[in-house]
Amino acid sequence: MYKLFVFIIAIVATIQVAAQPQNLWQQRVNYKMKIDVDASKNLFSGKQVLEYANNSDKKLDRVFYHLYFNAFQPNSSMDVRSRDLGKNIVNGKQDWDSRVKDRILNLKEAEIGYQKIISLKMNGVPQPYKYHETILEVMLTKPILPKTKVVFEMEFEAQIPLQVRRTGRDNPNTGVRFSMSQWYPKMCEYDYEGWHPTPYVAREFYGVWGDFDVTINIDAAYKIGGTGVLVNANEIGWGYDKAGTELKKINTAKRSWHFVGKNIHDFVWAADPEYMHIVRQMPNAGPTLHVLYKYKENNVANDSAWNEVANAAVTVLPFIEKHFGKYTYPQYSFIQGGDGGMEYPMATLVHTSGLGTVFHEWMHTWYQMMLGTNESMYGWMDEGFTEFATDYVSKYYRDNVERIKNKNNIIAIQKYDSIDATLPKLHADNYASYFFIAKSNLEEPLTTHADHFNTNMAYSIASYSKGCVFISQLGYIVGNENRDKILLEYYNLWKYKHPNANDFIQVAQDVSGIQLDWYKEYWCNTTKKIDYGIDSLWEENGISKIRIKRIGQLPMPIDVMLTKNDGTVVTHTIPLNLMYGAKTKDADAKIIVHDEWRWTHPTYVLELKTGLRAYKKLEIDASQRMADVNRSNNDIEFKW
Repeated sequence: MYKLFVFIIAIVATIQVAAQPQNLWQQRVNYKMKIDVDASKNLFSGKQVLEYANNSDKKLDRVFYHLYFNAFQPNSSMDVRSRDLGKNIVNGKQDWDSRVKDRILNLKEAEIGYQKIISLKMNGVPQPYKYHETILEVMLTKPILPKTKVVFEMEFEAQIPLQVRRTGRDNPNTGVRFSMSQWYPKMCEYDYEGWHPTPYVAREFYGVWGDFDVTINIDAAYKIGGTGVLVNANEIGWGYDKAGTELKKINTAKRSWHFVGKNIHDFVWAADPEYMHIVRQMPNAGPTLHVLYKYKENNVANDSAWNEVANAAVTVLPFIEKHFGKYTYPQYSFIQGGDGGMEYPMATLVHTSGLGTVFHEWMHTWYQMMLGTNESMYGWMDEGFTEFATDYVSKYYRDNVERIKNKNNIIAIQKYDSIDATLPKLHADNYASYFFIAKSNLEEPLTTHADHFNTNMAYSIASYSKGCVFISQLGYIVGNENRDKILLEYYNLWKYKHPNANDFIQVAQDVSGIQLDWYKEYWCNTTKKIDYGIDSLWEENGISKIRIKRIGQLPMPIDVMLTKNDGTVVTHTIPLNLMYGAKTKDADAKIIVHDEWRWTHPTYVLELKTGLRAYKKLEIDASQRMADVNRSNNDIEFKW
């Protein structure tokens, strides 16, 4: 039996080593695209040369492309799904995406979007293909063998839809002419699970890492910002070559903008004749920051607001890099456009200059653009982690920065460089949203595919709020300091590698020394709730006994804070037996660790060597990081 046990352990250890990210294969792409835009007709034609590396150990008999623009046609899957969800009444309102509603149904022929493939070759040989609305299936005449590369050559044409969702033209709210996201035929991801040809119904995205070389030929009056570095800046001017320059005059009707981005998984750009351009250079060879915006918003000049965006970005980047990881690209652009806020590699589209949206979209650079999870399956690792980080960054900017005016700029003086430990106060809105959905009949597990939630509200709260609480609550389980180390190690170990939930938990366990598989299983795979309460308390021979009851179905470690009559505060923690460990300090305070609570047992008696009259208050989870759905029975104040 012992030999068999050792053999099994050896196998498990081998599997775990093999699962480390340095040994994972990934496909690789190298795009070269040239497009010609007819701005007056909202049309463009394109040529795409795509070098595709099959780094898997399987041959590929077919490939898939995303054709996102095809979603913007009446009776498309996006249209029907939006109108169908709108039939649900949630919290007294129709549960459709307010940006989409039934707008696609009402698009006229000249307002719809489409992408049409004119020709497609692999290694010079024409390939048969089939449209599945927003997915193009290519039935290869010859398989792509393992560990080989092929070259696809494609010609395509597209009509830019009226702005409905993320991408499009002539957004009435911003006045931006072209917001060009999900605009090109994009190779779908193939990974260890196989192909991911996810139709464009509402959300989300998953892409192959690679390099992009994109040339945009457009009417000479237009000004562009986007992913990548503008490599022909000397031809363009307009602050791209050096600060303060004007757009260079040319004698041709159209101008070419040439962008190159390396080690990214998507490409966005936006264009408008009236864009203004702000440039900031981070010190010590840091990235160049660009802000592109319309001079007037709702007929009001807004230079100062967009300058604040630029200055705020300069201020918070050192803080972000210290706590969440190094920004690895040479530039980043905040571009007014889109229909709200939407993140892309090296750039984001934001419809206003509000710093909450700006910080949120920028933090997606860490929790998606440099990690690249499959958003359809792990939306909470994208939106939830971003929400958590955004709250930190916003608080740092709001509370720990003094701003003074110096000539025409605002210079930020960094007063502190630490993270406040009062997390629930920091994430109060996300906790409140989670409690709302948890107490409703609408909650669905985080493992639900992003497009398959029964309501938009359930998706939104799950991905953003419950995902945020997942990280905040992790600090409760392992301690804030450990949690922060986990986030940094997760970034350092998994950037550019498409991590999933198991990968994150493995990092969390390795850093903290605490088993956490139970936490992921309960929080992500189920909708079980946390609910603990003080059941009773008494004394026996000078020993205080406090019986705590688990009322909900989700087991957790329990912190009990006791305040003595003299004001002294002592925190006791009862680890869950599934943890095989316990936090020993939190927020720089030492904790008294008690015997573990077996998850099968509904009650636990906490014993204290001091009589009850020594205390004036006791409280379960005084930090309120544990998402207890009923805190009314969590504390007692003694009136001696």
